[in-house]
Amino acid sequence: MTGREGKTRPASVVDASAFLSKANEFLTAAHDSLSHKNYVATTGNAVHAGIAAADAITAARAGQVWKGEHSQSAGYLKSTGGADGRRGAPHLERLIPLKNRAEYDPRPVSATDAKAAVKAASRLVEVADLAVAAVANRG
Repeated sequence: MTGREGKTRPASVVDASAFLSKANEFLTAAHDSLSHKNYVATTGNAVHAGIAAADAITAARAGQVWKGEHSQSAGYLKSTGGADGRRGAPHLERLIPLKNRAEYDPRPVSATDAKAAVKAASRLVEVADLAVAAVANRG
């Protein structure tokens, strides 16, 4: 794909399952953080859940994962993840702008933004779960 040389790396179905496991772990941490009103941690964990879920989808559907700029990851997911990627990309597009905010910005994250991040991550993890299961059941 034009402009993407060197920005992906090969990934297997086994890797897809591992990424999905990571996504679920981050999502659990996001829910736990939300229950304690730790909104920065909630958001950061939700973002990482979304990134891992996107990797699970593209590993399962395309046999590779994105390693370029996070700002371009939703486009990659949409273009290479098949129908699952197209379903998941809007959720990743909601999460990625929150990454720097949660990790580097000194301003707090609002409860509203944290809850929205968890919702987007949850939906993306659901899509990843279906994508990985579909590929695993084929083999």
